[in-house]
Amino acid sequence: MAKESMKARELKRAKLVKKYAAKRAELRAKGDWEGLQKLPRNASPVRLHNRCMLTGRPKGYMRQFGVSRINFREMANNGLIPGVTKASW
Repeated sequence: MAKESMKARELKRAKLVKKYAAKRAELRAKGDWEGLQKLPRNASPVRLHNRCMLTGRPKGYMRQFGVSRINFREMANNGLIPGVTKASW
């Protein structure tokens, strides 16, 4: 499990990105690079990092399902993800 502070920090960044998205797009369209630099650093979408919804694990994240590889495997084996079956050949 990730620390709660790391999860909270990531949520805070996501909120800032959403808050400044329109302003960022407007400044980019104008070509006002100095205005973009004055925005908060965490308002940049590049600083976001995908994390597992259940554990907050930053690595091994599966975008399609929103969870880490470990949780994905566990959920798939328990039949909690519809349409996913264990491969056998």
